[in-house]
Amino acid sequence: MSGRGVSGRSAVDPFIVMDVMERARAAEAAGRSVIHMEVGQPGTPAPAAARAALAREMERGSLGYTVALGLPELRARIARLYAEWYGVDLDPHRVVVTAGSSAAFLLAFTALFDAGDQVGLGLPGYPSYRQILRALSLKPVGIETRSEDRFQPRAADMAGLDGVIVASPANPTGTMLDTDALRALIEGAREAGAHFVSDEIYHGIQYGGRAVSALEISDDVTVINSFSKYFSMTGWRIGWMVVPEAHVRTYERLAQNMFICAPHASQIAALHAMDAEGELQANRAVYAENRRLMLEGLPHAGFDRIAPPDGAFYVYADVSHRTDDSLSLAGRILDEAGVAVTPGLDFDPGRGAGTLRFSYARATEDICEGLERLRRFGDAW
Repeated sequence: MSGRGVSGRSAVDPFIVMDVMERARAAEAAGRSVIHMEVGQPGTPAPAAARAALAREMERGSLGYTVALGLPELRARIARLYAEWYGVDLDPHRVVVTAGSSAAFLLAFTALFDAGDQVGLGLPGYPSYRQILRALSLKPVGIETRSEDRFQPRAADMAGLDGVIVASPANPTGTMLDTDALRALIEGAREAGAHFVSDEIYHGIQYGGRAVSALEISDDVTVINSFSKYFSMTGWRIGWMVVPEAHVRTYERLAQNMFICAPHASQIAALHAMDAEGELQANRAVYAENRRLMLEGLPHAGFDRIAPPDGAFYVYADVSHRTDDSLSLAGRILDEAGVAVTPGLDFDPGRGAGTLRFSYARATEDICEGLERLRRFGDAW
């Protein structure tokens, strides 16, 4: 038996929100009532039309492998979405269907960067960016963003980088970039000779202004999106990428070897989910109401240092005036109030000790109950 241990690449940090989710599950298994504000997961199922279409297809065929880039009809429908949402005429050939956005990140980081390359990402930001980069022997470079920049990077931050990944709407803050701000970042990356990766998985979930796609500005970008959030299909593990024409064959070769294909069943469901606009808009109306309740109710619970989110379904709160240990505070809130929330350490290893993220993706009655529990906790805090 070899005495060697695991690789250095595997020494990634845990995804803390998943640890919180497991602790909440254990509490529920022990008979406790828990309101889930920790995980960014819609409380609604996949659209009814998607589930019905898949049930029909399961009776017809075996649902074996698809081609690596995805079902041609799904790629064409995704391309049509860009015309409907953004007025972009997109060649379906540039669409790559993936096993969730997580697979898309793996493909993008593998295709675009060599070991040791430096990739910038805003802090606070989605934690798995950092961990996937490390697992691929890449160097994540945290960019400490500021409230006056809406917690987004600036063009000057691109200097010296081989790439940058930007999310709008962002997780955990929910802030969005308008056309001018996004163009400035794309041009900053171009001037620095850096690849630009645009995480657009929360598109469709915005309040007020619309979300802008990087494809409206440039074709020399890599766009990542997912059916998990707006289309309410988290556990189906289905997403997509739009890549430059010259990169398509590279992604095809990588996808063939790394994943073979995205799940066939999920691809069928995703195809039909894209035409369930009425149901999807109803879901967004629930998020909008939940957002209103959160922005009204969290200050009454003592969480009053928040920036109103433009999109997604999160509120990121500064609690540094109350604690320098958000992990312990999140544990107390779960134990004493029965509400699961995420400590900011997931999103910002430095400043996150003084922040919490609250998700409002669940049913409105859960949000109301959770806010009342948080109010009572705040009164005793």
